[in-house]
Amino acid sequence: MIEFIQQWVNKIPNIGGYETLATSAAAMLAIVMVATVSFYVVKYGLIRLIDKLISKTRSNLDDILIKHKVFSRIAYLVPAYLIYTLAPEALKSYPLASNAVVVLAAIYMVIMVALIVDALINSLLEIYHSFSVSKRVPIKSFAQVAKLITYFFALIVIASLVIGESPLKLFAGLGAMTAVLMLVFKDPILGFVAGLQLSSNRMVAIGDWVDIPQHDASGDVLEIALTTVKVRNFDNTITTVPTQSLINDSFKNWRGMQESPGRRIKRSIVIDVNSIKFCDEESLGRYSKIDYIKEYLQEKQHELDHFNSQKGTHTESLVNGRRLTNVGTFRAYVLAYLKHHPDIHQGMTIMARQLAPTDTGLPIEIYAFSADKNWGNYESIQADIFDHLFAVINEFDLRTFQRPSGMDFRR
Repeated sequence: MIEFIQQWVNKIPNIGGYETLATSAAAMLAIVMVATVSFYVVKYGLIRLIDKLISKTRSNLDDILIKHKVFSRIAYLVPAYLIYTLAPEALKSYPLASNAVVVLAAIYMVIMVALIVDALINSLLEIYHSFSVSKRVPIKSFAQVAKLITYFFALIVIASLVIGESPLKLFAGLGAMTAVLMLVFKDPILGFVAGLQLSSNRMVAIGDWVDIPQHDASGDVLEIALTTVKVRNFDNTITTVPTQSLINDSFKNWRGMQESPGRRIKRSIVIDVNSIKFCDEESLGRYSKIDYIKEYLQEKQHELDHFNSQKGTHTESLVNGRRLTNVGTFRAYVLAYLKHHPDIHQGMTIMARQLAPTDTGLPIEIYAFSADKNWGNYESIQADIFDHLFAVINEFDLRTFQRPSGMDFRR
């Protein structure tokens, strides 16, 4: 091709002394035109054909490669490669210019290869997110590390092209810069290590409900990246938490509750100890009319009568023998009420237990699990249970404790 151009240039009148320059310029112009034509042929011919073939397949996964322009970016490599291979011949009479053009073309190709790898990583990440396992094992941090390594290698190769040294020599010299690199990339390195620990130990996954009090975050995990974790709070604000802080500090993950069949109810009613007493005939008569504990009272009273008669207990005094108390009967009622409640999960723990007395009274704790885990429904179920218990507690001659208010002192 160069000989043909040279013959054509020699026919130009008054070109004497500039034949070499004109030949080189014409050759470069021809190379640029060929590179341009090849770019359009590949981009609007071959790449479009590949896109059409992929769009006709049943799988949607390969469409993601088109979405992230993996193939279209390959078209940008073709003209650069032609210039890179043909320019030395066209500019052989001008070594400096030839070297500059070759270096620029090589740098351009390195950048495009890095962009193609970037697009490929994005495509693979999106394909991975289409599987359910992505919520349990997030890999976005690994993808970001892969991108960092890609661009780091690209930067090293570009630097080697500019200074005219082998990339291996630059990599060998990086040993002395390790401390500097550790300082510059401290956060990504710590985030990557934290991401490895979070993923390998399954400490947190996308979609988990987490409470991170140190960062005032309470909501669903949206994204686990290299250096940050995004949490959508329940007021729809977004809190960005450093990944490393999830390893260094404690946080609560509600995944176990979400995966379990029920959500725990654990709350107490505090009884005024001055209202606790033994049950007499009149109170037992009233309590026996309550459906939930009617059979319980009959069985319990029979058990106590049998025990007292065997021991020869003098029942004239209330302190002798065993007797029913109003607070014990109330606990039995609470337990029976929970066991008959349609919104309490009957296959999980149900208790109405007495905690240690405090200076505010005797706590009776309700420990059960709501069958509905939805937050709004759960709060309604819990509120309905305690509405009922506060309303019926007077039927057992008990009083709840609350600190005296101004109205109490006025009375």
